[in-house]
Amino acid sequence: MAPDLIKVEIIERQTVKPSSPTPHPLKTIQLSVFDQMIPCHVYPPTLLFYAANNNVNGSGDMAAMRMKKRDYCQHLMQSLAKTLTHFYPLAGRWSKGHDMIQCTDDGAEFVTARVKCSLSQIFEHPDPEMLTGLVPAIGQPDGDGDGVSTRLPLLAVQANLFDCGGIAIGLKMSHRIVDGTTASTFISCWAKTALDGGDSHQVPFMVPKFDAASYFPPLDFLNSSQPSPSPPEMVDIKYITKRFVFDAPKIATLQSNLASALAPHAPTRVLVLSALIWKCAMEALSKSSNIPLGSRPSSFKLAMDLRRRFEPPMSQTLGGNAVANIFVIATPSLLKGQEESDDGTIDLKDLVVKLRKGLEQQNATYPTKLPFDSNEAWKRDQEYEKLRGNVDMYHLCSGSWCRFSFYEADFGWGKPTWVSIPSTGIKDLVIFIDKRDGKGIEALVSVSEEIMEHLESNPELLKYASVNPSVM
Repeated sequence: MAPDLIKVEIIERQTVKPSSPTPHPLKTIQLSVFDQMIPCHVYPPTLLFYAANNNVNGSGDMAAMRMKKRDYCQHLMQSLAKTLTHFYPLAGRWSKGHDMIQCTDDGAEFVTARVKCSLSQIFEHPDPEMLTGLVPAIGQPDGDGDGVSTRLPLLAVQANLFDCGGIAIGLKMSHRIVDGTTASTFISCWAKTALDGGDSHQVPFMVPKFDAASYFPPLDFLNSSQPSPSPPEMVDIKYITKRFVFDAPKIATLQSNLASALAPHAPTRVLVLSALIWKCAMEALSKSSNIPLGSRPSSFKLAMDLRRRFEPPMSQTLGGNAVANIFVIATPSLLKGQEESDDGTIDLKDLVVKLRKGLEQQNATYPTKLPFDSNEAWKRDQEYEKLRGNVDMYHLCSGSWCRFSFYEADFGWGKPTWVSIPSTGIKDLVIFIDKRDGKGIEALVSVSEEIMEHLESNPELLKYASVNPSVM
């Protein structure tokens, strides 16, 4: 479905406040050093699609369907208000310097929208660019401080009501206080609250503790030798986001083909797909720029959740950001050596070995004990930011939302038919998310139009992936 064919009409904008006031001792949340690393304007989008009675086309009594849609929104808002009592920072606002959250119970934004098409029309050709209209328009830089007004909500929800009776819940949460684990916990807790009124015995075990700063102390940039963070430079380059879908059997084949190179360790799904996409992106860059393959260095960044890697492991309900960025560099000497084959392509086995070894080396040296060295963590982050400033190097970032419980989010009308991520507005980014079966993976790839032209026609990539296939 072409982006201009989807018609989204905003019906109402409301504010949802916590159903109970936030206790005074919790009124201020200090950021951790990992929170400080995230720009304020970054609001990752998420979409959960629900078909009406598993019918994506729609049929039946339209008057009853409209009443049901109103019930949907009331149900979502009431359960959201209860959930915000546990996730109270999401109902707060930034302090003037964006260094703390004032948990003032100002509330989250709730948008009700009507979409004049059926889910089947979107599922047939689910263009990531088209899906951007289904998430709230929030988080755009406006020149205030770090680029985001202190008046903006930290959570925005958009309930999209389709002609077929289906619904899509679009969310945006400030990445500066929420990483993938916390976002997944929030959605799970909200769904459980909606399903059984918050009385489920499972809800208390999902309640987060927003005390990451006690584990990962923030830096005082006014009285520190460390350079303070600055908003990222906005580069006006046309890019495009496309969805590459890897079915479970194809991933298994790729893992099998690369197993000998990584023995005795079994290669993970995300590792082999990261190496494949990185390889194909470098080859596409070479073709689009007429620069010989292997003459330009490249970096690949991954996120590492520290909760399980800490000694002892931290709780998965630790709120905020507990993710370290690690990166691997492929240098020209290596790309021209073993990693470049006779036909002018990069050898995938050599690249996946380099990726694995680089990750293992950084995993082994990254601080994972208390007291945590925030200065060392900040230093490593700034080393990567300096590396990204090298315009003669190609940089590709990745994030994995695999193994999260998005497909278990039942708000009372069944589990999602599809969970996806719209175009994020960030170039040179790959985001991995599970398919509904929990075995296949969808990769949302955002690169320049010139690189995408060659990437989406790469024979090796297409051997394992389908480009934007139908969801059904």
